[in-house]
Amino acid sequence: MTFPGRFEGKVMVVTGGAQGIGRGVGLRAAAEGARVLLADRADFVEAVAAEATGETVGFQCDLETSQGAQDAIAAAQARFGRVDILVNNVGGAIRMRPFAEFSPEQIEAEIRRSLFPTLWGCHAVLPVMLDQGGGVIVNVSSNATRGIRRGPYSAAKGGVNALTQALAMEYGQAGIRVVATAPGGTAAPARRVPRNAEGDTAQEQTWMAEAVAQVTQSNFLKRYATLEEQIAPILFLASDEAAYITGAVLPVAGGDNG
Repeated sequence: MTFPGRFEGKVMVVTGGAQGIGRGVGLRAAAEGARVLLADRADFVEAVAAEATGETVGFQCDLETSQGAQDAIAAAQARFGRVDILVNNVGGAIRMRPFAEFSPEQIEAEIRRSLFPTLWGCHAVLPVMLDQGGGVIVNVSSNATRGIRRGPYSAAKGGVNALTQALAMEYGQAGIRVVATAPGGTAAPARRVPRNAEGDTAQEQTWMAEAVAQVTQSNFLKRYATLEEQIAPILFLASDEAAYITGAVLPVAGGDNG
């Protein structure tokens, strides 16, 4: 379901916009009137942007770095003149295993993947929103702050939740809302860029199956969400319909609030 004109006159930047939830958010926002920049390190992000209705562009950058986030926001400003909405969507567990089985390097990689892109995105866009007198940041977190086999990812998303609340308090009087959704397990098409480029061993596949079972059994609906069930709450929080909501982390996880 779309709401034509809901984002008319708005400029939205969606990170991780080449696939999954980010792709869906960007394409639907464009259908609802937004001018959209999809930022992603995948080289097919421009092809995804070409699928959209309205004025939508793809921008390739590494959002795990401060420079990548700065470049994405600068590109949106150069193209559209402002940034009204930032959806920080980059993240996702690279590996699933008991915490004691993670190497230090793997722990650091999980934090870089699932916390730093949101930190850098907020840091890059806040000066722009302060200068223009307002804006909305929607962070995509996770209910996996309580879950098994994803300790470093859980810690990263806990950081996203804390950042959301801290920035909402700090910048509310400047007209900037900062909110988040906390998705649970979500069914999505196979990723064109794999979660773990090294592939999963047989043991890692077993650990992953244990995590999938926990996610399904601990939610009240006993199923994964659809992509649309995750996209819709993000766009609601980004819209003027949610004008009095800030600092909130909305669980979208079938009752398992993490």
